[in-house]
Amino acid sequence: MYQIMDEIKQGIQYVFQTRNRLTLAVSGSGHCALEAALFNLLEPGDSFLVGVNGIWGQRAAEIGERIGARTHQMIKDPGGYYTKQEVEEGLAQHKPVLLFLTQGESSSGVLQPLDGYGELCHRYQCLLLVDTVASLGGTPIHMDQQGIDVLYSGSQKVLNAPPGTALISFSDKAKNKIYSRKTKPYSFYLDMKWLANFWGCDDKPRMYHHTTPVISLFSLRESLALIAEEGLENSWRRHRDVTAYLHGRLQGLGLQLFVKDPALRLPTVTTIAVPAGYDWRDIVKYLI
Repeated sequence: MYQIMDEIKQGIQYVFQTRNRLTLAVSGSGHCALEAALFNLLEPGDSFLVGVNGIWGQRAAEIGERIGARTHQMIKDPGGYYTKQEVEEGLAQHKPVLLFLTQGESSSGVLQPLDGYGELCHRYQCLLLVDTVASLGGTPIHMDQQGIDVLYSGSQKVLNAPPGTALISFSDKAKNKIYSRKTKPYSFYLDMKWLANFWGCDDKPRMYHHTTPVISLFSLRESLALIAEEGLENSWRRHRDVTAYLHGRLQGLGLQLFVKDPALRLPTVTTIAVPAGYDWRDIVKYLI
């Protein structure tokens, strides 16, 4: 089983485009990886800056508050994104130890730009945490090159594996923050020191931590092998081309896309503005 786990680590490093040693899969959904990141990086009293432009920012803020962090929300209307100027203003005002952004906000279909945001955070001694659950494999991400300190995703989206495992990776800066904590993380199950050892990330003999979802790990290993076989660039191109075709056909029907700027549309989730004369509740009720 350790061989499968090691191969999964290599696959995660590839799809994340990182060489981080502290890279592994969490036994749980993408939401579990979010909690793993926040439980290990934040301590009570830490300043935490959150981009809230949809449901995932809302949940990150909620978790930060439960931890006891001083949580500061940058709130945007659905479909909005964060410019580097807006982020810098938040960094200067709140001096956070961690900034949370969602690359692919699935509740609105917006794609958050990331180039230069990691460098900006580091100028303010802040770590950058990015959610790629809805975007990984469907749009470019370069964890090391973009200076992202913590990146996580889920198994069931573009990777097309069964839900129940989540990918996560920590930069050396983020690892140092975890290993220099003054308090233990609230969760033993998601304690990254234990998980790092279990996944062979700390050069120490591996110790049992929890019963892994073996079948799910085998599935994740295969899904990572398939995307490596296709190639990340080909996967990104395939999603871009299919999405462009879908958008064109939808607009041909007279429908309007919710995200106005084509450059900010998430290739993996298409959102449509409710046509005039319709109530969105009626549409949702009909679909469900």
